[in-house]
Amino acid sequence: MTAHPDTVARPVVLIAEELSPATVAALGPDFEIRHCDGSDRTELLEAIAGADAILVRSATKVDAEALGAARRLKVVARAGVGLDNVDVKAATQAGVMVVNAPTSNIVSAAELAVALMLAAARHVSPAHASLKNGEWKRSKYTGIELYEKTVGIVGLGRIGVLVAQRLSAFGMTVIAYDPYVQAGRAAQMGVRLVDLDTLLAESDFMSVHLPKTPETAGLIGSEQLAKAKPSLVLVNAARGGIVDEGALYAALKEGRIAAAGLDVFATEPCTDSPLFELENVVATPHLGASTDEAQEKAGVAVARSVRLALSGELVPDAVNVQGGVIAEDVRPGIPLTEKLGRIFTGLAGEVAQQIDVEVRGEITEYDVKVLELAALKGVFSDVVPDQVSYVNAPLLAAERGTAVRLITEPDSPDHRNLITLRGTLADGSQVSVSGTLVGINQRERIVEVNGYDVDIEPTDHLAFLTYIDRPGMVGVIGRILGEAKVNIAGMQVSRDELGGRALVALSVDSAIGAEVLAEVEAAMDASSVRGIDLA
Repeated sequence: MTAHPDTVARPVVLIAEELSPATVAALGPDFEIRHCDGSDRTELLEAIAGADAILVRSATKVDAEALGAARRLKVVARAGVGLDNVDVKAATQAGVMVVNAPTSNIVSAAELAVALMLAAARHVSPAHASLKNGEWKRSKYTGIELYEKTVGIVGLGRIGVLVAQRLSAFGMTVIAYDPYVQAGRAAQMGVRLVDLDTLLAESDFMSVHLPKTPETAGLIGSEQLAKAKPSLVLVNAARGGIVDEGALYAALKEGRIAAAGLDVFATEPCTDSPLFELENVVATPHLGASTDEAQEKAGVAVARSVRLALSGELVPDAVNVQGGVIAEDVRPGIPLTEKLGRIFTGLAGEVAQQIDVEVRGEITEYDVKVLELAALKGVFSDVVPDQVSYVNAPLLAAERGTAVRLITEPDSPDHRNLITLRGTLADGSQVSVSGTLVGINQRERIVEVNGYDVDIEPTDHLAFLTYIDRPGMVGVIGRILGEAKVNIAGMQVSRDELGGRALVALSVDSAIGAEVLAEVEAAMDASSVRGIDLA
């Protein structure tokens, strides 16, 4: 029995932790929303089995066991930045996309860093505690101004830049250490780049904004703190463990630096640290992303990513999809390349043993890895029954023994940019299709098919016919399609030589049935007839 269209099951989105109403609203009406307590392991494993997507914060562990129970899962969405509770490697092996919200908390984190700096400089925490104890000690808690002091930013990424901008407004001199940022870019922001030793020696205040990696773990230890001014106020609202907590305690206790503001710790939750005993330490329990605005931004961002992922589209915030940051000049080529992949498979009629994705022209100045993914997604979209995504497309190629290469070449003689899919089939024959974008509106055009020059729009319904060039063949095609009530929207004829082999590329308004294609093939004695539907 065929289900009525109205009863077709909608994809299931499982919300495993409390999220804002705006998050659910951003998902829209196209999904069935289910809820579970992600911290309850039994409940999670039962619920995730029927989910197409799961939204979590930090309390739900999506590990190999959970992924193994998730038979339909396509995307794990973390409404936040950190992914410590998601096994990204296991998800990738399972073809499951992992997305987060990398920019959702940057303003909140930057503001907290400034708040900790001000609180440490003005002794806000101990003065508050003293006053609550009935004491009025104005002279004991005399602080220092930020104005005309030097602040050292360790890590000039998105949050570090926001902190630098805000502290510049306080009238501070901003220096920074970041080996991955060019001095010219820093200078444009009014920031002087220095090495870490110089930053430690010159800074009156210091704020850490690095990711936690093997290279950054313990970056600020005893040796580094020994180079600092005794008046240094150090803030870490990035990740615990970047600043050695034992070395920091000793430096503060011995008066070798003045104060610290901490939001993160090597082991969390952290409720018992020697640092908490010191009056010159102000500490918060990892509140960097804990604002209403950041929580809502994170939820809405991952909800949008889930919508994209479940529709098979590219998700910019996917952490386990190769391709990196997508340049604006590259982005218009993504849908074109995916269509080229589908046309390639339609022309080949089988899975190729080798596929080269050739990208030529100006866009090769950027990272174009995403175009390889788009090509593979298109190649396998009409081959496998399951949904093909930017995560599992490379896995599908590997499973089917298809070798894939990305080839880039800055020279493109005939087009500003040209994308070509070229492949070898099992019998050694070659298939190729090329496309480009033209004009101010970046219109998609197919410009080559199997070595023949064409110029045709990749509409929903296409056909390609190869035959021996001779008079009357265009009329044959027109007559048969006309009798079948198939309207021709565009036609291109290309040939290698007079009386040689020729190719007709057709754009039509409706799909051409198999019987009609067979009639055309017989009437023309065509060597190849392929109808391709991109709708």
